[in-house]
Amino acid sequence: MKFSIGYQLTSVEDPPFSDIAADFGDCVCEVYFAAPGMPSGRSPLPDDPASIERYEHDMARLKAMGIKLNLLVNANCFGHLAMSRTLERCLGAELDNLDRIAGGIDSVTTTSPAAAEIIKRLRPGLHVRASVNMRIGSVQAMQYLGDTFDGYYLQRDYNRDLEHIDRMKSWTFLHGKTLHLLANSGCLRFCPAQTFHDNLVAHERDVGAEDNIPDFMPYACWRLMKDRENWAAILQATWIRPEDLHHYEQFFDVAKLATRLHDRPWV
Repeated sequence: MKFSIGYQLTSVEDPPFSDIAADFGDCVCEVYFAAPGMPSGRSPLPDDPASIERYEHDMARLKAMGIKLNLLVNANCFGHLAMSRTLERCLGAELDNLDRIAGGIDSVTTTSPAAAEIIKRLRPGLHVRASVNMRIGSVQAMQYLGDTFDGYYLQRDYNRDLEHIDRMKSWTFLHGKTLHLLANSGCLRFCPAQTFHDNLVAHERDVGAEDNIPDFMPYACWRLMKDRENWAAILQATWIRPEDLHHYEQFFDVAKLATRLHDRPWV
């Protein structure tokens, strides 16, 4: 099992992220990332000139190391630009930029059928995956989007149901699609507040600039964990123990690891 890891850039004073990938050698086969300033399912990368220079250096080096690049276009909300020509121009410009700095990317992960269609039109043949945040957890859901996506991230809530994964994998194999796994999500299983949380992340910069409700905790998991009686929900969540990962090798060659903001080597 190899791993897809999330790109980090908190400060240009830190060692380049490409050094971290190099430290783990052949274990890391892919790095996923959003372009600086672009909303995604993660906090936005800084887009000042020094940060952009570091980002471009890292992308070029990662590609030269033989590591695949997966562009994230996975914000839960693109607002009024959701199916606009502005979105099309932005995506086209970033794809062109990545062609320039790294010789292109290998795949895109998105929450947006519109973005998927735009990318397929701009870059025919580029592999487009449906984000885990779309919560695609059934064969029926994959069928609905069969003309839009080449691959699907399994809805994380089914991570521990191997029989269900087998059904999903069988369908993708028969229909020329791919199934992907996020192994260590921090989300509670079937969390009803996920959409709200993901929308906050998509608009993180604007939300942070507002005069927000004092003392409001927007994260259901943090509220729930204040009560010790709810702690079992952590064990019942969607993450997979490292010692159990071998059970998944029959279905997946690569496991995506959610980004953790820790110092090396625990990143």
